[in-house]
Amino acid sequence: MRTNLKQMIIVLAVVAFLGTGSVFASPPGPSPGASETDDLAYLSGRASTLLAEIKKEAAELTRHADTLRTFAGNPQYSWQSHTFYLNKVRGHINAVGERTTELQQIRYAVLPWQKQAITEVTSHAAQVAASTQAAIIYLNENQGRYLVPEYRDHLRKIADSSVDLKDTVGTFLEYEKAQEKVQLLQNELRLAVD
Repeated sequence: MRTNLKQMIIVLAVVAFLGTGSVFASPPGPSPGASETDDLAYLSGRASTLLAEIKKEAAELTRHADTLRTFAGNPQYSWQSHTFYLNKVRGHINAVGERTTELQQIRYAVLPWQKQAITEVTSHAAQVAASTQAAIIYLNENQGRYLVPEYRDHLRKIADSSVDLKDTVGTFLEYEKAQEKVQLLQNELRLAVD
């Protein structure tokens, strides 16, 4: 439990540092008068939607992180090019941070696999955010020294962690599709038996 809380605090701190909007906004809820079962179904569906949005952001994040990785050892790119792509990465990780914050808020009411997804996605997002923050700070302080191993290591970590984030959320969403297919087949078999 402490690890999850620590990861969440890290993500919230990094998201706040990188300049997102309010991270404490409440997610929209189901219509008034809905039953508790409807509420839980709504929140589980909302979690799936947020995970799908994270997957989309992670795909773009990975693309920009890979571009930065190619810059790491190439002196033909200026620090302004690095800054441009670091800002792109920051924008995507901020968007992921907003969604993971909402996922943490509804965690109590989602399916077990979604809880596991929230934990793992939050962890990978925190790693990307921390490496992005470190790279931005380094570049701000050392504009002419962007070919050194320390900075290149930050870029490598951003790229590797973004791939981990994208792959992890993709795996959980594939699991959800498989579960839906199993449920559909079970329903079809019940119809055939009746």
